[in-house]
Amino acid sequence: MAALQEAARAEFPTFSEADKKLLAAKYTPEQLAAIEAGEQALDTRDLLLQGWKNPNNNRERDPMALKYQSDDLRRLQPLLDKPVKAELDPYADYDVRPRTNDEMSRLLADFYVREGERFEALGLKPGSQAERDEEEKSRVRYLQFLDSPRTFMHANSEEGYRALEDDSYTVLAPEMPKIDELAPKPGSAGGAEGDEEARMLRLMQQTGLARQEIRRLRVKNLVVRRVVNQTRLGKVASMYYLTIAGNGDGMLGVGEGKSTEPEDGRRQSIMNAIRNMKPVVRYEDRTIYGEVEGKVGAVELKLSSRPPGFGLRCQHLIFEMARAAGIHDLAARVTRSRNKMNTVKATWQAMLGQKLPEEIARARGRKLVDVRKVYYGGNVY
Repeated sequence: MAALQEAARAEFPTFSEADKKLLAAKYTPEQLAAIEAGEQALDTRDLLLQGWKNPNNNRERDPMALKYQSDDLRRLQPLLDKPVKAELDPYADYDVRPRTNDEMSRLLADFYVREGERFEALGLKPGSQAERDEEEKSRVRYLQFLDSPRTFMHANSEEGYRALEDDSYTVLAPEMPKIDELAPKPGSAGGAEGDEEARMLRLMQQTGLARQEIRRLRVKNLVVRRVVNQTRLGKVASMYYLTIAGNGDGMLGVGEGKSTEPEDGRRQSIMNAIRNMKPVVRYEDRTIYGEVEGKVGAVELKLSSRPPGFGLRCQHLIFEMARAAGIHDLAARVTRSRNKMNTVKATWQAMLGQKLPEEIARARGRKLVDVRKVYYGGNVY
């Protein structure tokens, strides 16, 4: 313990007297007291054991993690911090409206007149370097003119124009055009790409996954069937799809889709499988805990954990599900019916219904080593 404490102090040293003098010149006494209290609240041994300086640590890539080494919490982060809203003057007029085409044409004409008068007042020699520099500055002013909200919006007062240019005011939120309103609507001409993008955006919002993470998922159609629905109008044929989705690291989902159009049914099953992804507990990130059973309809199956290197010795449906969930050592036995659809559902039910050794120990009121029958260096199997 003493060696660990010394290593932690060497890796994460405390503030020296020179550091405190520099901090005192930058912060108030109250802020300095808060910094010292935070320094005492952090245990350097925990920082060392958790690998805060490990290059493989993903805290630098985590937008929700505090960057203690590079962020002093003085700047507002748009993703984490609540933006500071400006207070509106109760006696000011903040009413705004979009400018008409004639008003914008007059503003553009006035801009060109002012730029021409500026060139004449400077009296630059044609073809000179100074004239080329001034033309470049004029282009920058033109872009700023187009980027200014005063060009496209009219306010009844100067306070309204300041509210337009300041992001801390939110009075224009209902009137400003949204990107979603400009996107192609479902069913409109040429809206196929827009529909796909809308579905991807909705899936990202529902699952919390990034676009690249969704594209890296392992997706596979396991069951494809042609089904017929008898109605008073006749037989309506549809295509049924059963799909699994997993990230290969402990997440697995099963989804179903049915439509008269095969592509629509397949897409529905993929989206449902990604939405239904749930964590599957794994022992040593390679197999399941003990033996679990699943039953759906007439399908009964048993999944068993196996030692390292055993591989996946099971039928192809369970094989694909185990590979998608990141399980590498598994044995399975399917008794009674072997219906494909119910086999997939029973396997998913069994994987999600595992009992952890901690839960068994808590229920029996025993220690964890008594449940697993493993004592300090003993063999698991």
